[in-house]
Amino acid sequence: MGKQSVHGMTKHHGNSHGSLKSYVIGFLLSLVLTIIPIVVLTNNWLEGNGSTIVFLVTAVLQFIIQLVYFMHLREEDKPRYNLMSLILGIFIVLLIVIGSIWIMMYNMVAL
Repeated sequence: MGKQSVHGMTKHHGNSHGSLKSYVIGFLLSLVLTIIPIVVLTNNWLEGNGSTIVFLVTAVLQFIIQLVYFMHLREEDKPRYNLMSLILGIFIVLLIVIGSIWIMMYNMVAL
């Protein structure tokens, strides 16, 4: 009895799936966080560092929205393997990006 039918949909016990309401909220928040940088850029509201900060903040918020509403990171049971895998993946990506920037900066100085 691992599955239970709810309104024609299959729900697995132990696995958390979002409701239609949570998906709609996540979609609307993602849509707003996508529109904000576009409006800032097309209307020239901010220049230079201001627009960069808006883009970075909305990108980070978009990432958090994706994790919470679509990847269901907050609804996970213990142990938190998905969270640990995410942290490891972020660490590896940051290590590669920062290491690449460091190598490129070192080679530019040496020339």
